[in-house]
Amino acid sequence: MIWYNGNKPPIEALNSVSANTLVAHLDIKIESVDDDSLTGSMPVDARTHQPYGILHGGASVVLAETLGSLGSSMCVDIARFNVVGLDINSNHIRAVRDGRVTAIAKPLHHGRRTHDWSIEQQDDRQRLTTVSRMTMAILERSE
Repeated sequence: MIWYNGNKPPIEALNSVSANTLVAHLDIKIESVDDDSLTGSMPVDARTHQPYGILHGGASVVLAETLGSLGSSMCVDIARFNVVGLDINSNHIRAVRDGRVTAIAKPLHHGRRTHDWSIEQQDDRQRLTTVSRMTMAILERSE
């Protein structure tokens, strides 16, 4: 298990931490936490469309970054460390017009100073829509 102290946090707590943020505005929901992955979803509707009626690539990146950031925060002692994004890249593979996209974030590397995540998104028909990779910096909190 990758989570700090071997504890999977409750899904309700993960969803409540995003109240009054962009994550809540886009209705991004954490769906499950497994031993080595985190799953979340987001609607494809007017909040997440670009002008041509398909899922905005930036919204896909928000979903990926949300999962990578939450994932890293659950892997460290957050009383001692901050986690911040260093880099994210995404390849948009398939357009989505409606429904929900679901993303699974899995660690590629968990070091003392950086974490790398792979995040794959699928549409309601389980077709790959976006592939992202994210690097997080692990920073010691200053006194």
